[in-house]
Amino acid sequence: MPGWCKLDGVPSSGLRLLVYDKSAGGLSLAWAAGAKLYRVRGLLDSARGAASWGEALELLESTEPERGVAEIQFWGHGKWGDARFGAETLDSGSLLRGHPHAARLERLAKRFEPDALFWFRSCETLGARAGQAFARAFADRLGCRVAGHTYVIAALQSGLHALRPGAEPDWDPSEGLLEGTPERPLRAQMSSARAPRTITCFEGNLPSWA
Repeated sequence: MPGWCKLDGVPSSGLRLLVYDKSAGGLSLAWAAGAKLYRVRGLLDSARGAASWGEALELLESTEPERGVAEIQFWGHGKWGDARFGAETLDSGSLLRGHPHAARLERLAKRFEPDALFWFRSCETLGARAGQAFARAFADRLGCRVAGHTYVIAALQSGLHALRPGAEPDWDPSEGLLEGTPERPLRAQMSSARAPRTITCFEGNLPSWA
């Protein structure tokens, strides 16, 4: 299935956008502080809090709509194969025609610059078989790189992987699992300095090895 955005042409200086969950209590305060730090460091053009995926996508879509988008980061909760605002999930089903979020995702994807990135900085979103399917579906449908983690993340963020459109996940689907199987995951491991592919929350750019 073809993606919604073009990947050819000459890259330009697209927007770097962040949305975070503002409804998660103390974590939201930490994400808001981190977003301010990223802005001061010049790593983002816009950082906004939202309480739902509908609100988040509306904010992303309405931010300087005449400009292209180079990167989107999401800071919030996640499980295998999804990213969450509270109990509301963004998953592969969100891409289907007729889903409430599909049209906004389509319009947003049309603004993506060549080699654009959607980075889910949320716990275990890319872990297990469900996480691999999520990465593949979003990369192919949105026509951009998708990055995320296979571990529970905090200040340390382990199991970072990225997938390009048309590619197949090359990481072990059992990576980051503490209990269960890749087909039926039950519990994820905490990130650690010894875990594979670990960065810190202070690193705002996707590493070249991802």
